[in-house]
Amino acid sequence: MNACEQSLATSSKHAPKVAPAPAPALPELPPRSLGDGRSLDRRLLSRLYVFLGSPPVEFAIREGARAGAAEPVARVVFADRATLLWVLADPQMHFGDAYSDGRASIEGDLVALLESVYRAGGGVAHRASPVRRTVEALRRPHRNTLAGSRHNIHHHYDIGNEFYSLWLGDTMAYTCAYYPTADATLDEAQVAKMDHVCRKLQLRSGESVAEAGCGWGTLALHMARRYGVRVRAFNISHEQIAYARERARREGLSDRVEYVEDDYRNINGHYDAFVSVGMLENVGLRNYTTLGDVARRVLGGRGRGLIHSIGRNQPARLQPWIEKRIFPGGYAPTLGQMSVIFEPWNLSILDVENLRLHYAQTLRHWLGLFEGASERVRAMFDDKFVRMWRSYLSGSIDAFTTGSLQLFQVVFAPGESNDVPWTRAHLYSR
Repeated sequence: MNACEQSLATSSKHAPKVAPAPAPALPELPPRSLGDGRSLDRRLLSRLYVFLGSPPVEFAIREGARAGAAEPVARVVFADRATLLWVLADPQMHFGDAYSDGRASIEGDLVALLESVYRAGGGVAHRASPVRRTVEALRRPHRNTLAGSRHNIHHHYDIGNEFYSLWLGDTMAYTCAYYPTADATLDEAQVAKMDHVCRKLQLRSGESVAEAGCGWGTLALHMARRYGVRVRAFNISHEQIAYARERARREGLSDRVEYVEDDYRNINGHYDAFVSVGMLENVGLRNYTTLGDVARRVLGGRGRGLIHSIGRNQPARLQPWIEKRIFPGGYAPTLGQMSVIFEPWNLSILDVENLRLHYAQTLRHWLGLFEGASERVRAMFDDKFVRMWRSYLSGSIDAFTTGSLQLFQVVFAPGESNDVPWTRAHLYSR
């Protein structure tokens, strides 16, 4: 996503439903006027409107001036001029904070609002002032050193298994699902995703698998249960590892799945397959060659590997508000950047698939469950937390539907290995 596309992607008041619904009517406001001392506010609102690419959105100050589209799909309302000036100073960071704190609100259809801003804001970066470009250049994202990665993961994933269980569905899979049909449920699509991954890896009973970044352990259990393999799964989130170990014990799979609370850089041993689903976003560009070296070492000249990751078509940093408030250390790579994982170690890329629309659908389901549990989330945390996470989930939907983000699955194997498929038939047969 580009800079200001995501500055509004972090704002929402009403969450979209999984199924399309009629857009709510906007509240009536007084007729627009410049004769009551509001001309300065209107000029400031107009500046923001033009800066964002003139989307079909209206901007207003509560009980004050308005500017923007005459027939808007939605309206953004600021509490006062001070809030508007604060947002104008750094839209990428301050809009998300203003919404989270209740100083900015959204009236109307959220998904339509976000999509209109995304589509209108393609040239926002070129319209940024020298001051804003300087602010952007000075931002320092969180690093993914051994210590930094542990801190970053703790910030996002160790906020409570109960919280995630409210909206991830029964599988507790926090990665893009795979929808074989448009009307598949979230849980059906997550199971289909796991089967899709296992078929791509051509898993055979009795083989061994190394998993880098296992989340709450669902894929490892699926591989062991349905494909008869043994799995060692690595993760540095203490909360997730504890949950995964208990689940393996409860399902009688502790003898076939080992969950290791350690960094992927410390994976050792030799395996028939290497898999990483949804971890690359937390690795950091500087560590891609290290990840490739790990894959090369554990495969030992044979076997197959798969990396599943959010990505982009063009290089760009993660939106600053998301990186600071939600996903510290996060980065979505291009396919060209991902190649650094493979090329230095003579790992051959066998297959690439883009599932971005599947991720948009996954997010719709997550957001629907999140909204259904919002009162429980509010009781666990507070209203600011609810608004932050609503913003994050809502903005992510449109990031995928408008193509700002992609979802890549890359299958690879050691360059010298001839144990590779002749065709793609195995991807779609059970």
